[in-house]
Amino acid sequence: MTTLILLRHGRSTSNTAGVLAGRTPGVELDDKGREQAAAVVERLAPLPLAEIVTSPMLRCRQTVTPLAEARGLVPLVEEDLSEVDYGDWTGGKLAELAKEDLWKVVQAHPSAAVFPGGEGLAGMQARAVAAVRHHERRIAEAHGPHAIWVACSHGDVIKAVLADALASHLDNFQRIVVDTCSISVVTYTRTRPFVARVNDVGGDVAALLPPPPKEGEEGQGDGVAEPAAEPAAEPSSDAVVGGSTGA
Repeated sequence: MTTLILLRHGRSTSNTAGVLAGRTPGVELDDKGREQAAAVVERLAPLPLAEIVTSPMLRCRQTVTPLAEARGLVPLVEEDLSEVDYGDWTGGKLAELAKEDLWKVVQAHPSAAVFPGGEGLAGMQARAVAAVRHHERRIAEAHGPHAIWVACSHGDVIKAVLADALASHLDNFQRIVVDTCSISVVTYTRTRPFVARVNDVGGDVAALLPPPPKEGEEGQGDGVAEPAAEPAAEPSSDAVVGGSTGA
């Protein structure tokens, strides 16, 4: 009943160092990452945003700060959108971790992967999807069925949420690519989600605009509350037969 923009954080110092940052405190955006975060403001400018939800990790909070300031929104921190708890792997060099036996499991059978001293990827997917579904219901109730909101999180977390939305087993989630500061878009309806975009790093977002309100209805995001003649129609759960026009 709402449209979710999954935003991966901008490039961080750990990304360029080839280190698995995980939940290491204090990992910041690098100069490129800050440029990416600033560009998100202009890129999403055509869209009315109801709320911003973010992982508690510093790199995610830094990514959404320019957008939140531009929109006058206060990001809501959601612990269950946090990075994977990689346990003993946290802070390790990716080149060295790739030599571990568990690496092959992470690549080929991630649903069975449990990081020593940390969490399993299946558990991560369960808590992240539950968080997204919770906020989706809450935001739909507060802002209406055509609300658009942003959730800023991490590569593996976003891939897991997308796999769920695609009704694809977690063992396929490594086939999904989610670059830094990319957006992936999922519209949730009453019976199923629709994945509109994956790993979009520069496309026009105007097609994501909700339909204009009917005369007398409250306009979303315009800052003016007017009495609605009737509730806005919910997005349909039916797929377009023959393909969308792209309008």
